[in-house]
Amino acid sequence: MSLDVDIEKKMGDFRLDVAFSAGDETLGFLGASGCGKSLTLRCIAGIEKPDAGRIVVNGTTFFDKAPGRRARVDLTPQQRKTALLFQNYMLFPNMTVRQNVMAGMGRGMDADASARIVESHLRRFGLIGLEDRYPAQLSGGQQQRVALARMLAANPGILMLDEPFSALDAHLKSSLEQNLIGLFSEFEGTILYVSHDIDEAYRFCDRIAVVDGGHIDEIGPKDQVVHRPSSLAAVKLSGCKNTTRAQRVSEHEVFLPEWGVTLRTADAVPHDVKWLGVRAFSLRRASGLGMNVFRMRADRVSDSRFERTAMLSFVDAQGLSVAKDAFEEDATMKFLKNHVQWKVDKLSVDDASLPEEGDELLVEIPSASIYLVSR
Repeated sequence: MSLDVDIEKKMGDFRLDVAFSAGDETLGFLGASGCGKSLTLRCIAGIEKPDAGRIVVNGTTFFDKAPGRRARVDLTPQQRKTALLFQNYMLFPNMTVRQNVMAGMGRGMDADASARIVESHLRRFGLIGLEDRYPAQLSGGQQQRVALARMLAANPGILMLDEPFSALDAHLKSSLEQNLIGLFSEFEGTILYVSHDIDEAYRFCDRIAVVDGGHIDEIGPKDQVVHRPSSLAAVKLSGCKNTTRAQRVSEHEVFLPEWGVTLRTADAVPHDVKWLGVRAFSLRRASGLGMNVFRMRADRVSDSRFERTAMLSFVDAQGLSVAKDAFEEDATMKFLKNHVQWKVDKLSVDDASLPEEGDELLVEIPSASIYLVSR
């Protein structure tokens, strides 16, 4: 099984320009809303038409068009036989559960064979007893299971899922994830999975493509993208809460103008370095001054069930950069640029060790935990 995509599409001021290949795997598309993830899937499915490019699935050309010319090949969505699960599931409201599942199957199939296939998918997704209900009579989780059953009943050559959990609460999401994990392990072919949640993408996907502004910034095995990101977009999407502009000082030193400090790095600093990132959980309290240990003040703290977040400023910051239009900049953005986020696991320390608002403390930014990127 294989998928090769190289397409361009302009929509107003937005331009999609993506190229990638996939095999028997789950490839995740990770990016912020509006970056082109869903549009890419819609082009593959035939719902949207690229301005130019090629789409080839399992050796069959779905779309082929040179710039400024008429398409040489442009199969209809029905001819492409792909399966795309939308965020809102797109069930037929006037059809029962059974009829919705059957709607995904091709015509001309023997009635008994068709009934057996439908029955198997109803059982697989726990829909027995709901066969005669309509979508409006189902919960969000039940609707999703019907949509998944309809997808598989179509025997597609490629599965595509567009943020399938965005409309579900956390408890239901957790249980339904197990359905997908089982489904993905059994499906022989290419699966494309769109998400803006790094943890979700990591659980489901073999590789991850980071999409930003209509382009794929980087693509690779999930461990590489998450733990060794090579672009600012990937650093942010990998869950890194602290990113700031960086200027090379020496082979192992960078100055951070928005934080007003110089950091030592374990890795060599690229000559064209532009950004530094460090995870909020990587920071740690220090008992004395040393390399990358700074006097910091907790200007704001907030709690969740299992962690405390402290927004830290550098007490001895020097040469803080101030934008020319700083007086027009949103106050929240100013605050975020000049502060470092520190997340403390409340289960691993006693209450007395948790930072409180107004505390001045010594905090280390470990050199081995620093990301350096040039784009």
